[in-house]
Amino acid sequence: MSYKTALISVAVMAASASAFAQISETEENRLRSVVVEGSRLDQTATEVGSSVSIIGKEDLEKLDLDFALDAVATAPGVTINQNGAFGGSASVRIRGASSGQTLVLIDGVPVGDPSTTDGSFNFAYLDTANVERIEVLKGPQSTLWGSNAIGGVVSVTSRQPKTGFGGSAFAEYGSFNTLRGGASIDGANETGDFRLSATGISTDGISKSDKENGNTEEDAYDSTTVSAKGGLNLPNSARLQATILHNQAESEYDSFSSGAQGSVADGDEVTENETLSGNISLNLPLLDDRFENHFLIGYSDITRENFTNGAQSYFAEGDRTLYRYQGTFAINDANKVSFGAEREETSANGDEASIDGLFALYELKPVETLTLTAGLRQDDDNRFGSETTARVAAAWNVTGHVTIRSSWGQGFKAPSLFQTTYICTFCGLSEPNVDLMPETSEAFDIGLEWRSGDGRAEAGVTYFDQNTDNLIDFSYTAGYDNIARVESKGAEVFAGYVLTNWLSVDGNYTYIDAHDGDGNELTRLPKHSANFSLTVDPDGPFSGAVLVRYNDDEANTNGTTLDGWTRVDLTGRYTLNERVELYGRIENLFDEDYQQILGYGTPGLSGSVGIRLRY
Repeated sequence: MSYKTALISVAVMAASASAFAQISETEENRLRSVVVEGSRLDQTATEVGSSVSIIGKEDLEKLDLDFALDAVATAPGVTINQNGAFGGSASVRIRGASSGQTLVLIDGVPVGDPSTTDGSFNFAYLDTANVERIEVLKGPQSTLWGSNAIGGVVSVTSRQPKTGFGGSAFAEYGSFNTLRGGASIDGANETGDFRLSATGISTDGISKSDKENGNTEEDAYDSTTVSAKGGLNLPNSARLQATILHNQAESEYDSFSSGAQGSVADGDEVTENETLSGNISLNLPLLDDRFENHFLIGYSDITRENFTNGAQSYFAEGDRTLYRYQGTFAINDANKVSFGAEREETSANGDEASIDGLFALYELKPVETLTLTAGLRQDDDNRFGSETTARVAAAWNVTGHVTIRSSWGQGFKAPSLFQTTYICTFCGLSEPNVDLMPETSEAFDIGLEWRSGDGRAEAGVTYFDQNTDNLIDFSYTAGYDNIARVESKGAEVFAGYVLTNWLSVDGNYTYIDAHDGDGNELTRLPKHSANFSLTVDPDGPFSGAVLVRYNDDEANTNGTTLDGWTRVDLTGRYTLNERVELYGRIENLFDEDYQQILGYGTPGLSGSVGIRLRY
């Protein structure tokens, strides 16, 4: 059965049966409060046809996760790799797609680094202190967001100001002489709102190359993040808003060593990274708020500078400017259309590129329990011409307790500036490969979710199948070339149960079977992975959680196999009063000796304690 046939079958089945579906009003209202911003139609959790994981502020606090990388890792279908803790370069892959095929948004603005080999985003420096929520949309989303969204989208939303005036501060100390702290103030009233925050971390760290291989030199890490967010409420429900985020980080790392495991060993290397991103937007509703108009200008700039033995060894800068308009018109309760235009201009080390995009989305609700979505987009790259992508999705609430989701979509990724300008001199070339083409993908998924009537239990399973063509990789004959094809299929399973009013469990499992066109297993990708958490929150001042992460064996790039691992973390909080809270964390409780990337070490048994103030 083809992707399109399968999706049409689901939609027809939903349309024919939906007249018999009835949803509990209480359950419906609860789910309708969760809006998925990455859908571009602001659909609720019961209306989105794509598989999506939402990690909220409460989840981040419950598990006491400092970095967005660790938060994203808890979502089913997501794989992370980091070459050494505390500032090591970190990537996120969704359903087997490469990190360059994962589009990352901060407050709606793409923040991938145009100067890197594949244009991907480095998650190493993104602290959670200013994060309100993280959405992980899985599968091709190019119809919604354009280039780079082949595997999916990670959409990060910064913290929202609270009504009134107040703020918070925290400070913690932990293993490896790690100091982390921050403070924020915010306020909101009928006129507008604002939020200012600052966060910093400093640590002696551990050796980036594995200590078990004789690497004893500590690699320090320092990072400071400052952000601001504000909005002005204008007449007739209009709103003007701006956000800005600045991060400056310095991380020591280790050197290339041909005879060492993973070709890495102790060395005097330092990288300095500076990231600036932000946007200004205007929301202008018309026709009694039925016609929403959204105008946005976004900007991001990333500078990277490496030093070897104190001397500069590398410098790169990439920036991106985004112009966007989106109009959304609610024709009636059953029909909604959205359309828009975007222009993205990128530059890296003197090279420039631009993409102009036009898109249209249509949402149809023939009955209250069924939401059908279709979309079409055309992107015109000034280097590679036009690319058209399409997407259709369905979400059917069979009953108040059962939801069926299905989607089919296409994705594309334009070659990065680095790939189109790289000249492989040792390959005997005198110019870049002028025959590069965009990577493209096509994928289908279908999922079933169940919720108990009392809201205490939930479970779901999603099957996915994705093919990527014209994958760009390095070739000794052409530099970078379209030489690979990837086939990825698998399943994501999740479940949760509230055992008592103070004890709950959650877990997920992912199976990914991903191979290239020659049948070779993809490297640095576990076939099996899982997460499990147990939360304790009794009446009283104490609460805590246990987080267990499992990562199966992975194929290394040198043909060997990296052993799988299981890691257990503990967190606890003690509330002294409504304004003061003590908290602590124990990481890698059983001192698991493991690697995420061959040759790079990870922290053993470690921990931290802290205090949080609210005012």
